[in-house]
Amino acid sequence: MNVFDWDGTIYHGDSSKDFVFYCFKKYPKTRKNIPKCLFFGALYGLRIVKKLTFKQKLFSLVKDIDDIDKAVSEFWNIHRDKIHHWYLEMKEPDDVVISASPEFLLKPICEELGVGTMMASKTDKHTGIFDGKNCHGEEKVRRFRELFPNEEVDEFYSDLYCDTPMAKLAKRAFIVKGEDIKPWKESKLK
Repeated sequence: MNVFDWDGTIYHGDSSKDFVFYCFKKYPKTRKNIPKCLFFGALYGLRIVKKLTFKQKLFSLVKDIDDIDKAVSEFWNIHRDKIHHWYLEMKEPDDVVISASPEFLLKPICEELGVGTMMASKTDKHTGIFDGKNCHGEEKVRRFRELFPNEEVDEFYSDLYCDTPMAKLAKRAFIVKGEDIKPWKESKLK
């Protein structure tokens, strides 16, 4: 089984950020959230609030979208081309995608791609409130082991070394920069 991070790995860029900007552009009612997003973004940048608080404030814009499923579908119609070709060429039915992005955002595209299992931050698509922790760092390992207690990870792919806890579970780990894939630095696994 191969496990992949989503943003910056399979997807070129950050799908959460792209979705928020897409909503601001496409759904004018969401723009009233811009000052709140900037304010909490600054607080997060200054380490005054946690990432989870910032992300919940950011995704609260979903309250101003009448049909969130339609919005997500239209978003992927426009942004599907940001999925790296290397992944499309190597994908397998038992792949696992594990991401900090909201589950409601990634579920439709992962189903379309035929991803075997998708784990992401559980987020209410009508309120933006997270149900549990942001699926990041050690939380990715906890969520993975909850679903696959005894499975071995053949290969793990991510764009960031903060995913080292997941990389340590894999027989082989790779760091991804666009279309460039290199072995994970051994020094980061110790």
